[in-house]
Formats: sequence, C-alpha cells, structure tokens
Amino acid sequence: MPGYVAPECVADSGGGGKEAGTANAVPHGSTRGEALGLSEPLERGTGFYLPVRAKYAIALVVALTWAALSIWLSLRWLDDLSGLLGRPMAIVVIAFIAYVPGFMNAFLISSILLDKRPERRRLDRYPGVSILVACYNESGNIAATIGSIALQDYAGAMQVLVLDDGSTDDSVAVAEAAIRAAMLRPGHHIELVRGERNIGKAGVLNRGLAMCEHDIVITIDGDSWVYEDAIQRIVERYVADPPGTRAVAGAVLVRNSRENWLTRVQEWDYFHGIAAVKRMQSMYHGTLVAQGAFSLYDRDSLRELGGWPPCVGEDIVVSWALLERGHRIGYCEDAVVFTSVPDELAQFARQRKRWSRGLLEAFKTHPRLLSKARMTLIFIWWNVLFLPLDLVYTFAFIPGVVLALFGHYYIAGIMTLLVLPLAVIWNAFIYRVQHAMFKRQDLKVRRNITGFLSYMLVYSMLLQPICVWGYAAETLGLRKRWGTK
Repeated sequence: MPGYVAPECVADSGGGGKEAGTANAVPHGSTRGEALGLSEPLERGTGFYLPVRAKYAIALVVALTWAALSIWLSLRWLDDLSGLLGRPMAIVVIAFIAYVPGFMNAFLISSILLDKRPERRRLDRYPGVSILVACYNESGNIAATIGSIALQDYAGAMQVLVLDDGSTDDSVAVAEAAIRAAMLRPGHHIELVRGERNIGKAGVLNRGLAMCEHDIVITIDGDSWVYEDAIQRIVERYVADPPGTRAVAGAVLVRNSRENWLTRVQEWDYFHGIAAVKRMQSMYHGTLVAQGAFSLYDRDSLRELGGWPPCVGEDIVVSWALLERGHRIGYCEDAVVFTSVPDELAQFARQRKRWSRGLLEAFKTHPRLLSKARMTLIFIWWNVLFLPLDLVYTFAFIPGVVLALFGHYYIAGIMTLLVLPLAVIWNAFIYRVQHAMFKRQDLKVRRNITGFLSYMLVYSMLLQPICVWGYAAETLGLRKRWGTK
C-alpha cells in the first residue's frame, strides 16, 4: 500500500452555497475575492449545480441507510452479547464498535464524492500577509522552517515574525543565522522576536498578533517545512471561499515519516484521516479546527476574540469561537506543510493527550455550539461521541480482541468484520483523492506497507486509550502544559 514522499525524501532523490442564519449566506458563485476586490467574480459553471444542503441530505440518507443495514445484520450478535452483558450494555458496546463508526465513514465518503468547491485561481493582486512562527526549543528544525518560508514566491507583501518563547537551547542563534542567510524577494521581511521567558504558545502568538501589519495572519509551527506555493494557495482559497470565511486550515502532512514505525503510521493518520475529515467539514461551512501548525486567519476577527486563549488546545478553542459567531472556516487541501511528528511513544502520547484535553476545553468554553442551528452541528455532536467511542474501544473492544485470541468471540468476532468493508472502501477512496492532489503538485507517492497495516490494525488500540487518558486528565483538572517534547 502506497504512502507519500515527504520533503526530505524528495531531497534524497534529487463549495459555495447557502446556509441560512450564518454570516456566509451568499449566492453560489459569490466569493470572498469579490468582497475584498482582489479578483473578478468566478463565472457560474455550465454544469448542474447541487446545493450544499442537498448534498448534506444525500450524505445523511446514505449514512443512515448504512447504519440501518448494520443494525439488521448485527441482530444475532446483539442477542449473543446480551446474554453476557445484558441488553442495554450490549447495545452500547455494539453501537460504538460498529453502528456509529459505520455511520461516520458512510457520511464522510458520500460527502467527499459530492464535493465541488469554488475553484482556486491566481489573483490580479495578492494581499499582504503576516506569518507567525511559534518557536520553543526547535534548534533542530527552525532553520528549515525559515528557509522554506523564505523560498515562497508569494507576489504580495509578507511579514514573517519568528516568535521565540524563551527557548533554553540554541534556537535563537540558529534562527538568527537562518534569517541572515535567507534570500528574500522584494516586499518580504523576516524578524526574530525574542522572548525572555516561556509564556506558552498562545502567549507568543498573541504577542505576534499585536505586531501584525497585514489583515491576513498565517500561523506556522517552528518544526514545519512549507511546501512550494503553499502561502499563495491558502490565500487563493481564502479569496475563493464565501465572504463569511474567517479562517482557512492548510494541509498538514508528516515530514519525518521514514524514522520508525510510529512516524510511518502517523503518515497515514495525517494523509487519510485528518485531511479527509477537514475536507468534509469545510464542505458544510465549518472546519472544526484551524490547526496552529498551518492556518490562515482574519486579523480583525482574531483581535475581536482577544486572540488565542491561554490553554493547551488554543487552536481548537479559537476555531470554535469563530464558529460560535457564525463565521465559516475553510480548508485548502493543496496548501501543504510538512511537520515533524513525534517519533517516540512518550512524545506521541503527550501530543494526543493534549489534543483530547483541547477538545474538552472547547466544549467547556463554547457549549452553545451544541445547540447552534447550522449544518456543522452534526460535527460538534460527532465530537461529543468521541468520548464514548474511545471508552468503549478501550474498555470493551480491546479486551474483546484479547478474548477472541483465546477463542471467546463475545465482542470481537465474525460480526465485527462487518465494519471492515466500509473501512477498506474509505481508505481506498481517500487514497485516490489524496493521490490526485499530490500528482497535481508533482509530489511523489511511495510505498509504506508497514505504516498502512499498522494504521489499519494497531493504531486505534494505541491512540484511543491515550485519548481516554487525556479526557480523564482534563476532567480531573490535572496540570496542563503545551508541547510534545
């Protein structure tokens, strides 16, 4: 099964529409470019246009039909498990092992099949951008990050602020050397902003926000490598999207996938899972997370919110604040940044624990999103289901797999295989979509069989108990800290 060639590998080998009640209710074909006066209106396509709400309804019907079929096929399994756990508990276990994941996958596949967003195209005039690069103890990565930004052939003005968060290694010296060596085009400027002490990622981002000269703000992590034209592409997507758009998430993929099995499996998580979900959510006017590793924001909207909140999940909380105000968050699948993912299990556990805590922080900070009438409401409740999904997987399915190894098929057995066909279809389809996007950018696809098999068979058994750990830590109010190092 193929994977993809990340930047270091290349070096080695030489939908518009209407949504009532939201700020982005605009006619099909109307774009943010019109509102900003940066381009001519996009011409309406000559083919048949299916409104976003109709696509939403079709995807929902397909997902409910799949769920109904799963329920019918699992009746015998339900009877057998009821004899062991009782009817109510058996329903809960099977629902979160088979019914809910099946519904989610069917909805996702249907949505992406129907996806047709406004075309991203070159602009007559590119707006100025301010880029914030948060950096804490990134001496091994920050030079490559700065170098990749310096190579961006962006036609507008570009202000880059490298925000040191009181690093205790030699990140500052490395960054200064990289800035001196950078060959910048006219109108581009890179500046290092030194921090005397560590104040956290939200703190340094807010420090940078106060210094931003341009209306568009882009965040990039200090361990990321910005692929060619990524800044141009994410700005073009922002301009092409409906006027209610206040943020656009870029595509974050794995840079260090060759290091070991853990980075290989994360390659698939970013390449398939995260990318597909963001694309689906943006189709219905609300990507739930404009991730700090690479996202574009409207500066004035950020300042109205008071910037990024001081929490471990600052990117998801600020994203939900935008959604709560009726704004739209888009996704640009071909604006690519490659990031260095954790290569040690302890690092990985801390990162995913932080992500889980960030999700609970978002729910506690913006509970009104649970009842806000818009198409993205389904994804908010989708996230609510992550907690019982992770709990059932950790405390029921994993023990069930262990029992099955000893010949006891109460939980994991033949009927469990009903989930696999849709999972295989989902992975094959997402791979085809992502492969096409890579081909358009001259990125090479390579084989990563070990990573794929681990992603399919083992990854959830590692990831979901860590998520449960994160939920427990946030619920118990344990000490927080940002970072994966």
